[in-house]
Amino acid sequence: MDSRIAVKALEFLRESILKILLVTDGRTTDMLEALLNEKMIVHVIRQEQMNEESSGDPFYIRESLLVSEKSGFLVSHNFSLVLSKHVPPSLFEEISNRQEGIGKSIGTMGLRTFRKVLDFGAKNEEEAVDLFQKPIELRFPELRGQVPYKKYSIYFGPEPGIQMLEYFNPNVIGYGAKNRQ
Repeated sequence: MDSRIAVKALEFLRESILKILLVTDGRTTDMLEALLNEKMIVHVIRQEQMNEESSGDPFYIRESLLVSEKSGFLVSHNFSLVLSKHVPPSLFEEISNRQEGIGKSIGTMGLRTFRKVLDFGAKNEEEAVDLFQKPIELRFPELRGQVPYKKYSIYFGPEPGIQMLEYFNPNVIGYGAKNRQ
């Protein structure tokens, strides 16, 4: 095969896998574990409970990192807004304990959900913001180029209970390919 064609084919596969990762409404962690052939673990960097001004209902703001268990490769940098009045109480309590990822907790509890992708694409590092549009510093080492991201809501009923914003390490596809050798 002509090397130019091979390079184009690899770039096409890389872009296709990233697009699937960004538009899927399923559990992203499951896809990443399959792609990287490693279990993922969540490191909660920050979690704060606050109360909604109008109703007094509690909500959590969480910032976390998704890291591959064996190698410690930083896979994603994540932001969550968990609204207690739209989340089952048992899940809200589980999230408050900070023991595991939100998606894993939902799966373990067997909760039915609907996920709606609100936005996705790629941003330059200096354009990265949290769920409140405040600038953030992404934790990816040696970051060059744009960072893929996905913003979505998780529904347990008619109103969204959780908003998620995930920034993915732009080297995740290359790492996954190298990890399989």
